[in-house]
Formats: sequence, C-alpha cells, structure tokens
Amino acid sequence: MQFDTGHLYHIYNQGNNRQKIFFDRDNYLFFLRKIHKHVLPFADILAWCLMPNHFHLMVYVNRVEIESTPGATSSRTRSEDIPGPTQSLVRNNQRVNETMSFNKSIGIMLASYTRAVNKQQNWSGSLFRSETKATCLTDVNGISPNWITKMGITEFIIDNHDIEYPNVCFKYILFNPVKDRLVKRSEDWEFSSYSDFIGIRKGSLINRNRIQEFGLNITGET
Repeated sequence: MQFDTGHLYHIYNQGNNRQKIFFDRDNYLFFLRKIHKHVLPFADILAWCLMPNHFHLMVYVNRVEIESTPGATSSRTRSEDIPGPTQSLVRNNQRVNETMSFNKSIGIMLASYTRAVNKQQNWSGSLFRSETKATCLTDVNGISPNWITKMGITEFIIDNHDIEYPNVCFKYILFNPVKDRLVKRSEDWEFSSYSDFIGIRKGSLINRNRIQEFGLNITGET
C-alpha cells in the first residue's frame, strides 16, 4: 500500500482463502477498537463495513507518518501494542525516537487482531490475505471504468463516466451487507457506518464533515 496526504482511499482485505475473520460480536467490536487506535491518528474515516470474511474502510489521509513520542518499553524490545500509533526503541538505556507510518500501523492492526483470533480459535498462521489493498479514489488514473478488484471483494461496473468514484465506493460499502444478502435493510447490519450516516445511531468513528465536504450520499444507483 502507498498513501498520499489529501486523498481518499478504499482500504480492504479478506480472510485467507476467504475464511471467516469475525466469529462473534465481540470480534467485531474488538476490531473496531483496533481501527480507532491504528487508523484515526492518520486518517478520517468516511465509511466502514465489517463483513463476516472481509472489511472495507473509506478514509481521507491526513498524514502518512507520525513522529514517535517517548513511552515505556523494555530494553532492546519494540512494543506493537503501546497506546497510540507510535513506538520507541530503547538500546543500552538510551531512547531512540522513531516514526510510525500509516501503512505499518495497518499491518500492526491486522497482526494484533490475528493473534487474538488465533488464540480464541486455537489456530495458527495467517488470518488475512497477505496483501491489504488501498485504492486511491481521488486520483483515478489507475482505475478503469470497469473497476473489478483482483481480490473478488468489490465489483464496480460504471457505465456513466460522470459518476464520481468516491460516491460509488461510499454507496457500495454501506450497501454491502444487503448486496451479500446478510440483511434486507442496511440499517439492520450493526457492523457498518450506515446507521451512523443516516442518524439513527451516534457512532463516533466517521467524520461527518469530510462526508459533507466530498458531497457523499446514498441516493441513486451505483
């Protein structure tokens, strides 16, 4: 993944061999806490959806790296789970400040979640596919009118070239549970930002100002 500030991205991954990644409600809530910890320091979230075997995030990148701040670590060790997105390294009792990239923070998020689920399920090995995808929605040189991802999660068939990719992606993410026939109405799927967007839930993960800035809506056809 490569990120640039000031752009919208669609970030997604799925279970290895399309296996489930969420097994109970606590798994979903735990992953949302991971998103809050590892994504929000770098980006505003405009839409999110967690499905049984994959996830979608639509984000606006504010920064691609964050300067580390001093924190408690044991000598000659690196902590992946200290509060906040930063890490620091201690060598010979001398602290060396480092930077944390958005790319690396996402990797830590998925690795940490994988460890927890593997422990829960008495598994080992990879939970997610090896490559997390991040498609830039505001620099569409690499997106064809028929945007079909290699991972088989997302399929956008766009006949009207005047439709903006951010809004197509926004609607796809929010209507994904209906498209996959998990529920009949998007608001019935607890693990997406649809209910927050339409105002029947007051979730704090999405940035409503960013949504308004890009004129995103759920009306019309995708």
